[in-house]
Amino acid sequence: MASEKGSTLVWPFGACEQHGPHLPLITDTFFAENILIKTLDSLPEEMPIWMMPTQAIGFSPEHQSFPGTLSLSADVLIAMVTDLGKQIASMGFKRLIFFNAHGGQIGLLQAVSRQLRIQCPSLAVLPCFLWSGVPGLDELLPEKEVEEGLHAALAETSLMLHMSKDLVRNESYLDKNISIEKTIPIPKGWSLEGSSPCAWLTEDLSSSGVIGDSSSSNPELGDALENALINHWKSLFISLLESDWPPVKSENPVFPS
Repeated sequence: MASEKGSTLVWPFGACEQHGPHLPLITDTFFAENILIKTLDSLPEEMPIWMMPTQAIGFSPEHQSFPGTLSLSADVLIAMVTDLGKQIASMGFKRLIFFNAHGGQIGLLQAVSRQLRIQCPSLAVLPCFLWSGVPGLDELLPEKEVEEGLHAALAETSLMLHMSKDLVRNESYLDKNISIEKTIPIPKGWSLEGSSPCAWLTEDLSSSGVIGDSSSSNPELGDALENALINHWKSLFISLLESDWPPVKSENPVFPS
């Protein structure tokens, strides 16, 4: 496996954190794992790409004021990823993709990717976010939800209603009052996330844990979102596996003592 040209491991990353009164703690983990499985199943069998066990607890300090949330510290997550990444490099794998479905750890995985790349020059490391760069999302979701529907809102609720309705605990998501509750207007040019973000905590924005508007959620939208996600990642994986990208050094990994 590892010795094959372009051998690639994909490591799904989720989280264990509150998702309002209606979605399970494993929401991000469920999406990372199941979208990845369906995407890999759609690829030609001969492609040298394999899935690692899912990392189900991540970096979620923004949700810790809500019961049920478990969060690793940044130091622990970085150490774990670095340690396992060095082992993967020593086996001879050529690429390691982080397939992350939790927005709160995007930056952390990007940082540890660069650190791992320095320590393991022969291993290409690609930190990816499930929802990033997917064509057509702005056509499926209202503009406000694209900008502010960050957690347990229209997209995630609809996707879960389609993929595993039994995991949606109740119909509280239909309540328009279960939504983002900003008390301070956002200054022009600034945002919760995006080009000029802030390090928000869920409790700053919502007493329910929902950030966005889940009230219009439906399984038909979830079906469309699932197709968009799978088609996007299938296309990206195929183009990557048919290429020599990204450039890496050929020497064996160097592990600092």
